[in-house]
Amino acid sequence: MRKMQPFSLTSGPLFPAIVRFSLPLMASNVLQVLFNMSDIAVVGRFAGPRALGAVGSTTILVSLFTGFLIGMGSGVNVVTARYLGAGRHKDVSQTVHTSAILLLATGVLLLLAGFLLTPAMLRLMGTKDELLEGAVRYLRIYLLGMPAMAVFNFGNGVLSASGDTRRPLLFLSIAGVLNVLLNLLFVIVFRMAEAGVALASALSQGVSACLIVLSLMHRDSSIGLHRDMLRLDAAKCRQVLSISIPSGMQNAIFAIANLFIQAGVNSFDAVVVEGNSAAANADALVYDVMAAVYLACSSFMSQNYGAKQEERVRKSYLICLGLSFGIAAVMSGFLVVFGRAFLSLFTKDAEVVEAGLTRLRVMGCSYAFSALMDCTIAASRGLGRSMVPTVIVILGSCVFRVIWVFTVFAHFHTILSLYLLYIFSWTITGVAELVYFIHCYRERMRLIQPVEG
Repeated sequence: MRKMQPFSLTSGPLFPAIVRFSLPLMASNVLQVLFNMSDIAVVGRFAGPRALGAVGSTTILVSLFTGFLIGMGSGVNVVTARYLGAGRHKDVSQTVHTSAILLLATGVLLLLAGFLLTPAMLRLMGTKDELLEGAVRYLRIYLLGMPAMAVFNFGNGVLSASGDTRRPLLFLSIAGVLNVLLNLLFVIVFRMAEAGVALASALSQGVSACLIVLSLMHRDSSIGLHRDMLRLDAAKCRQVLSISIPSGMQNAIFAIANLFIQAGVNSFDAVVVEGNSAAANADALVYDVMAAVYLACSSFMSQNYGAKQEERVRKSYLICLGLSFGIAAVMSGFLVVFGRAFLSLFTKDAEVVEAGLTRLRVMGCSYAFSALMDCTIAASRGLGRSMVPTVIVILGSCVFRVIWVFTVFAHFHTILSLYLLYIFSWTITGVAELVYFIHCYRERMRLIQPVEG
């Protein structure tokens, strides 16, 4: 079997390199979304609409916790990539071992906090009484996989920083197949409904974490993970956290803002709630494919910034922006055209399908507008700037959404007026992020120098 090798991010033609880097990440993300969809599909088709609604009611909270961990992983990626680009291998090793401890500790803290606060958070969202018990059961079991998810995101950040995006795909594929098989076993055979799919997810996350750790432990290069070298380096800890915390907070705050949106959805009847839950699966599918390009953007920009290659820094951003916009436009077209078939994967109820189509059509016309915002944020992080982009996205997207819910939606109180807030918030925030990035890019290119140790 041919050994998989990472490739250089700082030499050669950019466009094919970015595509080559992104494709395994896209496949990984699509597989992860499909495996997560299998949770909802199995529950919806074999355990009924109530179980579907219970699992769907937790979607935003799951996004809150997982989004924070993904943001933490992006910080690991940026710092590791920059030191690799600068050829500072001792700093790379210190970053890897510091990050392993940080991410594992974060996963444990999220597990404990989430487990304790689950009922209160679900009630705050206005979860229907008939769905509350199942939602609490699902979320608490799902959260058992948080430490493993944190470890996987750490490993994924390290490997992708070195140009290796294929191993995470392989590991995720193995864990995902296990997830699907366990879903079917626990729900169909053991009749465990929500608890079954949650347990399957937690176990499969454990498998993916073990595989990625074993891979890093067998590396002889500076990105290798060695038990006797596990210790916190204060300087590396600050550097990783300076990017990870704002990135994780941004993802988490998005989820918090979306709690208000979910509360708005919950103000309608159960059919609308269930239809929204089914259609929301398209969000994850589109976002996560685009997220592969964003990771490519931050990785390429960070390594080339560390290597002092100004032209490659600029071209990396422009190529990734165009790719992410085009991908979103194409995927949106397919979802709009084949929306009914897509929704039928999750429910047999015709009324639920119709309710889901409303969301799918509005969002299908909106997804591409998120590319300007998210790709530009990734670019700023690739240059080491994370806090200001986070503040901008909090004000322009998160706070804006809450204001929209309490003004525009409160006035019209239609599901359409609720869904339209996405395209408006993405456009406003994207423009603001672009203005900041141009300023940041010009400043960094004037002062371009090796990474400070």
